Parts: sequence; structure tokens; C-alpha cells
Amino acid sequence: MAQTAFTFDSTGTLPALASPAARGRHAHPAPADGTLEATGFDIGWALAHHKLTPPVAHLHADNPVRQGWQAGRAAFGERTLKAGPAVRQWLALRLDAWRDGQAFEEVQVTPNFLAQLATAECPVSRLPLDPQADDGVVMRLNPAAAYAAGNLVLVHRSVAQARQTLDVAEMLDIAQRIASGEGTAVRGLDAAAWQRLAVLASFASPMPAAQAACLPLVVLPANRLRVIHPLQALQVMLTLQFSAAGYARRLLGLAALLPQDDARQAFQIFMHTLLARRLAVSPQATPSELRRAIEDSWLDPLVQRRWQRLALRLSTAQAELWLKRAAQRGLVVGGGRWISAESATEGWALPATPAPVRAAQAARLAAAPWARPGNDRNLGSQKLAS
Repeated sequence: MAQTAFTFDSTGTLPALASPAARGRHAHPAPADGTLEATGFDIGWALAHHKLTPPVAHLHADNPVRQGWQAGRAAFGERTLKAGPAVRQWLALRLDAWRDGQAFEEVQVTPNFLAQLATAECPVSRLPLDPQADDGVVMRLNPAAAYAAGNLVLVHRSVAQARQTLDVAEMLDIAQRIASGEGTAVRGLDAAAWQRLAVLASFASPMPAAQAACLPLVVLPANRLRVIHPLQALQVMLTLQFSAAGYARRLLGLAALLPQDDARQAFQIFMHTLLARRLAVSPQATPSELRRAIEDSWLDPLVQRRWQRLALRLSTAQAELWLKRAAQRGLVVGGGRWISAESATEGWALPATPAPVRAAQAARLAAAPWARPGNDRNLGSQKLAS
């Protein structure tokens, strides 16, 4: 399995953090490494190093966080580090993961990494995310995976509260029920928002490749997000071709990488369909408006139908090879890069999914109406695309 990671702007560097290897001369009676008590102790130590106080719930004398905090205060005294917003968010996230018994990958998930998740608006609700209002929440897309790089996204607090632990199939089912007239919203989100949330979560959720390819790309991957399904990563890469100049040259290069004539023809038809919708967007559109227009173009069943025609002609291995070669030739736009199969879901601590559960998830996804766009052909725009 391969991943495509989508990396955008970096916000610079942040202060170094206290870690067991960086404590130097500050010795303390910490529990053995790898235990739950040791993790809590390290969090308390880091809080003391940044002159922060643990929440009241963790100030009991027997709490490992309290013990690490007290040891850190005695070791560091006034020699502490400044705690910026990203550092505070990082420590709070570590504390939440420890409290809930969830794994937290500390090598890549740093304050600097979390700062790069920042975005002007929520990708799901499309509400603005004001850093001063503290309405952004870091959420795991795959609740069964760890707090790890590629599995985290910044969303509006209302979205995280609505999602809870729902999986992709359950969120698609909610969107379908709302679209069919069963109310106007569930937990404050309408049908479009639930569909965007489901597709966003699908990027980091194991599922059959054929089912992943059937989902419309109604939301683009957020910053620093990994797309673990090769066909979905290919879907993103092709969709972003029209977001930068020089797409005519890139499309010729991409077509040349396809070995089959039928796949090449399906590729050209699909890209012409996307181009027709891209040209309908105003040249003066802002980056945010362009992103929304690209996402909304997938609401047209014709786009989805022609994408499936291409995707079903490619195996997972062919999609991976196409992505790899496109990246090597500089044909990928939007900040994406190809990651080898060995790096896929590294540090995610994913549990093994039983075969009956996988079969049930595949059946529920196959029953979704957007998996059969031909049924809604009258909603498309065949004449405009032609």
C-alpha cells in the first residue's frame, strides 16, 4: 500500500522540546520507559519545562502527570521554555491521548507539525477558523489509528463534536438520509458537510480500493494529510492538475505514462470533463473560492461516472506506478509527493480488521447512492461537458 502526502506551507520552526534524551543533567525518578505511567510522567515533565500547570483532573498526588510535573518544577526552576499556541496545543493533545489510552507518535507529531495544520477555514463545515477564538480542533481521521502524522486534520470544534467515533460508512449513511428528506441536519451538520467529512475520513481509513475509488472527491486533502489509497491519491493528483498553469504539458506527460489505449482514452475524456468545469470558474477567484469550485465540481454525476470509467481500468499496482512515475517527472501539483509502501501508516498502530467486518463495510459503501452515479444521470451536465 502506498501513500500520497499532501504538504503545503510551513510556518517555520518552534523551540526545541524536553524529551527523555534531552533532559541532560536533570535526573529524576521516572517510571520505566514504555509504560503508561512513564508516558504520563513525561507529559508532566514537559508541562513543567514550559512553565504550564496540568489540568485540575491530573493534579492528584498519585497521578503520573502530577508526579512528572513536580519533578520537572524541581529540576528546571525558572529555566523554562516559552509555550506558544502550537506548544500548548501539542501538550494538550498528548494529554488527551494519554487520558483516553490512545497511542501518540512523538517523532513526527511536534508543535511545528501541528502549526502546519492551520488553515483559514474548516474543510468540512467551511466555517472560518479564527486562531484567536480557539475554535479549531485537531481530529484523528481514523479513530482506530494513533495520533500520528497523516492521520490528523484541523477542523471546527462543532465538526469534531458531531463526528465522535463514526466510521466512513456511518457518516455516508447519515448524509444519504438527510439528502432523502429525513430532516435538514444531524448534530448541526447538513448532508453536504457529512459527505465531505466521510470522504475526508476515507483518506486515512482502510477499505477496499474499488470502494475508495467510488467516492466523489467533494473535499480535497487538508495540509499534511496522507491519502493511503492509491486510486484516491490518483484522483486527487488528477483533480489538482488545473489548479496551476502549464496543465496542457503535464496532461501530455501523464497520458504517455499509461500503457493501455482504453485507459488513455478514459483519462482524456475524464480530464476534458474536469477542464470544462474549471473553465467555468472566474479567473479572479481567490484560492479559497477555487478550492471550493474544484470540490463542488465532483457533485456532478458525470464527473464521477467518467472518473469511475478510468479508475476501474486500473489496478492498485498500476495506480501506484502511475503516481510514482508522475512524481519523478515533476507532473504532480499542489504540494503532493509519493511515499513508498514501507512508509504507509507508519506509527499509526492500526489494529487488524477481521474479514467479516471488512466485508460488511464494503457492502455498506457499495450501497451508497454516489457509488452509482449513473442512477442520477439527469442531474449531470452532459451537454455542457460535450
